[in-house]
Amino acid sequence: QVQLVESGGGLVQPGGSLRLSCAASGTIISTYTMAWYRQVPGKQRELVAASTSRGSTNYVDSVKGRFTISRDNAKNTVYLQMNSLKPEDTAVYYCNAHRTDWRMREYDYWGQGTQVTVSS
Repeated sequence: QVQLVESGGGLVQPGGSLRLSCAASGTIISTYTMAWYRQVPGKQRELVAASTSRGSTNYVDSVKGRFTISRDNAKNTVYLQMNSLKPEDTAVYYCNAHRTDWRMREYDYWGQGTQVTVSS
């Protein structure tokens, strides 16, 4: 059974930093694309950052230069370092693991989410 457990959310002032962690169990993340999404009430879940199994990364424009996704395959954990936080970054952040095998079967897992609130 695959589980993703996020941690590190909380309340931070504008301009502050947080680091989110997503610890995986039941599978090995090295073969997955690992991503962070976020969602605010009434809006669709948004892809924030992704890290492929080959090491490439991509970010939504609104966080480029402020957020960094990284992964430690030895610890089976992915991180999201968030700097220069803005009130509009307030959301529930979700960790996602996704891969497609050679038979084109898709594997998609989600964490339970962690709240990030940016407010003075």
